[in-house]
Amino acid sequence: MDTSIVVPLHAHSAAALASDAQQPEPRPSDRLASRSRTARKPAAPATHAASRDEVARLQARVRELAAELTRTQEATRRQVAHELHDSVGAELTAARFALAGIETWLPADAPAQCATALATAQRSLDAVTEAAQHAVADLHAPTLDKGIVNALSHWTHSFAARTGLRMSFVCAADARLTRLSADASLAVFRVAQEALNNVAKHARAAGADMRIETTPTHLSIVVSDDGIGIPPHAGQDERQFGLAGMRARCNAFDGELRIAAASARQPRGTTVQARFAWKALLGNASRPRARRTAIRL
Repeated sequence: MDTSIVVPLHAHSAAALASDAQQPEPRPSDRLASRSRTARKPAAPATHAASRDEVARLQARVRELAAELTRTQEATRRQVAHELHDSVGAELTAARFALAGIETWLPADAPAQCATALATAQRSLDAVTEAAQHAVADLHAPTLDKGIVNALSHWTHSFAARTGLRMSFVCAADARLTRLSADASLAVFRVAQEALNNVAKHARAAGADMRIETTPTHLSIVVSDDGIGIPPHAGQDERQFGLAGMRARCNAFDGELRIAAASARQPRGTTVQARFAWKALLGNASRPRARRTAIRL
């Protein structure tokens, strides 16, 4: 005869209830350990995906703001260049004619100091005119029809002639450099231009070297000088050295700006490295093997 007892799965037997009643109360340390194990559980995949999406959204917003900043800077450059060329240029021309008239009207027995003063004023006026012309040239967007390498080669040549600095320009022969858009080429050019202008204004250097380097993922502009090194207060006011604008142009193309002061390997000077991501510059482009060639100025 079958003597087994069938207990429904949803019911609790008296023995089970008694067993539960005899279980000791969990200690506080056990509860803490249980909570710790629960806290260490890996986050759900959906949470990771949401975090990645948020990071991507923020990075895209940074790129948008950086691009807007560079567009504003270029508009300001055009406006200042226009004012210098038209308004300041016209005033300088008027002053030049006025000085020429005074020199003509001076009597033959005029004191020698008058002629000396006029010559000094003329030299000062010539210096201001030349400085204004250089400023207008720097402010205007460069001609990029023949590519970024050609534009930088010509500009560094004129920079060396104007400043008297020894210059070298070394460029990676990478086919992707010929496929840069106008906006990308302008960003690369402006960063290199600002870096070299800082050398002329602040470094007290005898020479500077500029390199265009490429990797499968990045294009880099590297500018090194043999001057006194970056001032300690440079990071406090980046506007004085144009660093804020340089960073913005790098950020607009998923890049970054690095500044290295003197070190054991480089006892003097400063090195500026501006990196731009190829993916942002070109999209999904092919990645040909790069080789080096040097142009000595």
